[in-house]
Amino acid sequence: MTPPVFTTLGCRLNAYETEAMKDLAQAAGVANAHVVNTCAVTAEAVRKARQEIRRIARENPGASIIVTGCAAQTEPETFAAMPEVTRVIGNHEKMQPETWVGMAPDLIGETERVQVDDILSVRETAGHLIDGFGTRARAYVQVQNGCDHRCTFCIIPYGRGNSRSVPAGVVVEQIKRLVGAGYNEVVLTGVDLTSWGADLPAEPKLGDLVRRILKLVPDLQRLRISSIDSVEADPALIEAIATEPRLMPHLHLSLQAGDDMILKRMKRRHLRDDAIRFCEEMRAARPDLIYGADIIAGFPTETEEMFENSLKLVEECGLTWLHVFPYSPRKGTPAARMPQVAKPQIKERAARLRALGETVAARHLAQQVGRDHRVLMENPRMGRTEQFTEVVFESDRPVGQILPARILGHDGRQLQAGS
Repeated sequence: MTPPVFTTLGCRLNAYETEAMKDLAQAAGVANAHVVNTCAVTAEAVRKARQEIRRIARENPGASIIVTGCAAQTEPETFAAMPEVTRVIGNHEKMQPETWVGMAPDLIGETERVQVDDILSVRETAGHLIDGFGTRARAYVQVQNGCDHRCTFCIIPYGRGNSRSVPAGVVVEQIKRLVGAGYNEVVLTGVDLTSWGADLPAEPKLGDLVRRILKLVPDLQRLRISSIDSVEADPALIEAIATEPRLMPHLHLSLQAGDDMILKRMKRRHLRDDAIRFCEEMRAARPDLIYGADIIAGFPTETEEMFENSLKLVEECGLTWLHVFPYSPRKGTPAARMPQVAKPQIKERAARLRALGETVAARHLAQQVGRDHRVLMENPRMGRTEQFTEVVFESDRPVGQILPARILGHDGRQLQAGS
């Protein structure tokens, strides 16, 4: 009997949940199975999931293949129709111990082949299942799941459900245990992180959680927050970013576009001036702060002039790291029914955005030469600065430690430190 093999596609939250599933599957005695935790953020992500399933089946004839994750939640029929697939389970079901008990070898034929219920009816998240996950350098802690917003391009609420928060006390205790285990950096993660607390008693805000963590876990050296919606940043969070040195000066923003008409058609909650003003005000309060951002190229109805506004936003917001998504229609979303941009144009615009991203990233790297940073080592020769910039060393360093480094140069992708 061999333990199950897990393949994770997509986001950090999926990776977090894979670690929880490993524990659940082991406790249930699941064996001789391959579990694929899928992503649904784009049509390409779903295609890659199907491709991965077929590869596993070819290389492991006779093995059970269990498919879960966002694509399994939003398109269960797609995976149920694949002859290679043994079982399809939803995003809520995958975090329930009884689901895995039903997949033990002696019960595999006695439970339903497709177990995918209405994720929008789920009212709690399973953030208590594991004490984070990560490398020896940093741990990721899930504090929120799901999303209450309905952006016209996004299928994720139908894969993750409505927003649910992990109570602050549970989060703090998790982080205390992680720090006790030797972690120097913790990253708070979720689907719509700035909605944390809206479903909890007294409706606390993300800034309240951040301040509580920093106060009650004084030995935590570094705290990071993952992608946020800048328009939903609450006053306590803004104050913490500006004044708390243990909260790292790197924000990844869910901007998506730089043209007001496209933002309205996306059903976003901000306009371009809101994004620019937020970036300017936060950088004035904390000059070492840098930004990453998600931007979609080729959203339906996007003209060249509208796309140019997204290009201009990169400079106007002072973005450093770009995560570029070529638009792809997701069945069931309003954007899929809008007039589409031709695929060659989408590809060309995405390439231009990525080229601009390389330019602004190289500018940031050049600005760091000659400066001193404190670097968290991820492996013996590479670590990251406070702004999440990679630094390479000529000789080995202890993994997981935060070490001082003088930046001597860069190669266009990474900073270079001395020996």
